[in-house]
Amino acid sequence: MGLPGSDAGLPSSRGGRHPAAGYSVGVFGRKKEAPSAQETIDQQAAEAAARQDAAAGKGAPTPKRKAQEAARKRPLVPEDRKASKAAERQAIQDQRLKMRQALDTGDERFLPLRDKGPQKRFARDYVDARFSLGEYLMFGALVFVIISLLVPSTSDQMIYVLGGFWVMFLAVFVDVFVLSRKLRKRLAAKFGEVERGVVWYGSMRSLQFRKLRLPKPLVKRGEYPS
Repeated sequence: MGLPGSDAGLPSSRGGRHPAAGYSVGVFGRKKEAPSAQETIDQQAAEAAARQDAAAGKGAPTPKRKAQEAARKRPLVPEDRKASKAAERQAIQDQRLKMRQALDTGDERFLPLRDKGPQKRFARDYVDARFSLGEYLMFGALVFVIISLLVPSTSDQMIYVLGGFWVMFLAVFVDVFVLSRKLRKRLAAKFGEVERGVVWYGSMRSLQFRKLRLPKPLVKRGEYPS
């Protein structure tokens, strides 16, 4: 006769054994515990190191686990942000210095994008080799402003001043038109086709005073490019 609370009277499983405690039904066995995230990372690092050694022909020993962990803990952002910003500013200053030097020497590697290219170089040399009325347009406009301040607008002399300014403006327009036609023909003859914007680039350069042009002229007047 079984004691109260004993297992007597409970149905037994096949073979006389009871189900495991804590389970409603019998189980064949627990699954293996999944590897932790750290173990997975270590395994991936070891496999990567093995692949590197295989590629290098075992020229270098496999890094130890401490080295692998230190590489994983290395911050993506530099810890010394002040030094990082200082280095970035220095790199920008160096780039600007090289660009300024290129504007003086014509070094194609460091010129601004708007001035790069063999056709633009040809256009600059062609414009710098000729005499252009447009480079004196700004001086003429300045003289006109000064005279208009000195001469009353109701004076008869103002008509001649205004007429002289429009004559100069028309002459500059004709000169730029002739320049653009000749430059287009020279570019087509040398390069086969004319890139978009090159003729306009040369025309706008002809309106600048020669000594103030950037990049600086590298040819003398009359030294047209071949």
